[in-house]
Formats: sequence, structure tokens, C-alpha cells
Amino acid sequence: MPDWDEFIFLIVLCVNALTAIIYLLWGIIVVVPAKEQQTENKWERLFDNRRAFLIKFIIMLLCPVIGPLFFIVTYLFDKILFWTAPDLEDVIFSKDRVKIQLKADEERVRNMVPLEEALAINEKKNLRTVMMNMVKGEIQDSLAAIALALDSEDSESSHYAASVMTDELNEFRTKVHTLSQEIQNEKEEETAFEELLIDYMNHVLKLQIFTPIEQKRFVHIMADTAEKLREKNISKLNAEQYEGVCLRLMEIKDYADSEKWCSWLAEQYPKQLSAYTCRLKLYFTLQNKEAFFSTLNELKKSDVVIDRETLELIRVFS
Repeated sequence: MPDWDEFIFLIVLCVNALTAIIYLLWGIIVVVPAKEQQTENKWERLFDNRRAFLIKFIIMLLCPVIGPLFFIVTYLFDKILFWTAPDLEDVIFSKDRVKIQLKADEERVRNMVPLEEALAINEKKNLRTVMMNMVKGEIQDSLAAIALALDSEDSESSHYAASVMTDELNEFRTKVHTLSQEIQNEKEEETAFEELLIDYMNHVLKLQIFTPIEQKRFVHIMADTAEKLREKNISKLNAEQYEGVCLRLMEIKDYADSEKWCSWLAEQYPKQLSAYTCRLKLYFTLQNKEAFFSTLNELKKSDVVIDRETLELIRVFS
């Protein structure tokens, strides 16, 4: 008498295997080629590819009845709940950066005082609040003020200042070295790294936060870089960069080089106000009255638009 349980079990295995084989062939021969034709980007990886159908086939063989039932139920579940495609017509996918407008922190702004006032009052709570607010914000624009806090009687505030200054100055040194190396490796007609280095160094060096020896060294690096840029392509050197080199050289008392750059500025940009103000500052520092008043008269006769500070200077010396 035959064992019906084993017979039924063999029938189930055969039906399961047949179902798995039909599913595999249907997927590889029909579904995958159809989806590949619909896909515009040939390199896009399909979710239902041949490998996926092969894995499902193996699962169906290893898990008779349960495997096929699982895939059938999940398929029906997907079709019943997600039968409509999402409407993405109004959705825009863009990689453009969006500037988020954040609400002003009124409580924080109301309790802020300038760092100089906090140092003068020597009120620890206000001083520490100002230091923490500076650390959270744009540090580079506040380095000169942070340097004042190094001599604070409050050890915690001076520690904040020392930590910030050390990190920022080390970052400056590293970036200057990196950009200088890039300048040496760039082609003869390329000037991008020179322009970037001059603007970056001027932004930090004008704060005068380095020791005199280091400030002098960096100013000369900046001036040498500007001279290389001038030799490569003089049109790339703008009036603001000329002015920055002139003033930084003046600050380290390198008046000979500063005068040279002032002359180059006046020669290339004669209609810029900085062409006159740089020379006026230099001649005033050198107490060269003849050159000072000659430049002042030249400015008054020119068509250059004068700012309030220069206008006040003209009124004082006229």
C-alpha cells in the first residue's frame, strides 16, 4: 500500500520546483529585457534584474510553498497599497545651494556687548558670553578682537582666545604653504592661485595678529606673490590687491617697497581713489610734505570720486 504522505510531499516539491523554474524563465526572458528597453540610462542598475530573479528562484527551491507564497503576498500587498505612482510634477530636485533664512536670536543679540567693552569692564560673565558667541560665528573677522582677550584676567576667557587663535593661525600657515606649492606647480599662463593667495593673506594680515617677525615674513610672501601675478598677467591684479600690498608693506615699515607699489598702482589705476590715498598715507608717514601736498593737489584736480574720510583729509590740509 503506497505511502500517501510521501506521495503528496513529492507532488508538492515537483509543483514548487516547476513554479520556481517558470518564474525564473519568465523573469529572465520576459520581464528583465522589457525593463531594460524602458530604461533610458543603460548604465542604471535595475532593481528586478536577472540576479534578483535567480535569488528568488533559489529561495523558492529551499523553502517549498512558503517561498512562493511569500513573494505572491508581497506582490499583492505592493499592488493593493501602492497601485498609483507618486505625482512628482511639482517636485524639483536641484543641487543648487539654498540660503536658509533663520529667525534672529533676539535674546542672544540683546545680551551681547562688544568684546572691547567686556574686557574694559572685566565682567567675567559678559566676557565669556562674548567669547562663546564669537567662537560660534565668523571667527576670522573677529581675530583682532579675540587677540585682545589673550591678556584677560579671566583665565577661562584667555584660554578660549588662545585656543581659537592657535587653530586659526595654524590654519592660515597651512593654507599659505599649500597655495604657495600650488603656484609653483601651475602652468605659466595660470593665475588663479596667486589671486586667491593675495586676497586670503590680505584679509588676515590686515588684522596684525602675528608677531612682528612673522607678520613681516608673510607680508613679503604676499608682495612676492603679487609681483609674480603682475609679471604673468598685469590685468589680473586689481586696485584692491595693489592697495592691500601697499598698506601691508607700510605697516611693517618697508617704505621703499611700499612706494614702489604705490607708483605701480597710480600707473595702472590712475582713476582709482586708492591710487591717491595710498601715496598720501605713505608720504604722511614719511613726513614728506612736498610729495604729500603735491599728491593732495593732484587729487583735488582729478575727477576721482572722493569718500568722506578723504574729503575730511582735504578740508584739514587745505
